[in-house]
Amino acid sequence: MTITTSMLARAAGMSAVLSGLLYIVIQPIHPEENAATVTSTAWVVVAAMTIAMAVLGLVGASGIYFRQVRESGLLGLVGYLMFGSFYLAVTAWTFVEVFVLPRIADEAPQFVDDFLGIPAGVSAQGDVGGLPLLFTVVSGLYLVGGLAFGIAVYRAGILHRGAAALLAAGTAASLAAAVLPHAVGRYAAVPVGMAMVWLGWSLWSEQRTSATPSVAQRSGSDRDPVPAR
Repeated sequence: MTITTSMLARAAGMSAVLSGLLYIVIQPIHPEENAATVTSTAWVVVAAMTIAMAVLGLVGASGIYFRQVRESGLLGLVGYLMFGSFYLAVTAWTFVEVFVLPRIADEAPQFVDDFLGIPAGVSAQGDVGGLPLLFTVVSGLYLVGGLAFGIAVYRAGILHRGAAALLAAGTAASLAAAVLPHAVGRYAAVPVGMAMVWLGWSLWSEQRTSATPSVAQRSGSDRDPVPAR
């Protein structure tokens, strides 16, 4: 089987779709974030889903960007690098949540609670170093990167502009999460998840259409060449 750029683009499109769906599904099923829940099966399952969402999201965003690398210009590059870095940071952060925190939950429950309280904006009772600043940086990557990437995709005009506008608006709307209870604010992720599904589908269908030759082209290529007279 010959691997083509069209096949890779369609795979990236489907990755974006799956990432967006996972991002949406995770929000209502996420367990409470405290030392008592990090050793539960539900915590492990949701963490695995989150890592899969981030990895698939990075693949999907890469495919979306490289499909329109020239058209999206510098803004597209900056947005892609920032938004992609957000997915990398989520992978690393969730790795700690699922592989480190459960191991120390009994010995250092306060540190676990402080670590898990950072996304909710809860002040740490102990020493967590520069983790709050790191989370602020990651939040900035998500907000600014998603906004810039969405605008660049919209301006490029290759994939569906409605999906690009939803990505830009969805990441910008995440600012509301800062003033809402964490259990409610997490649903600000839903529009971004929907945007990734939409963008991924747009990439997949666009590549599928362009990769399918017309019947006339196929029949023409199958004919034996007519000898010149």
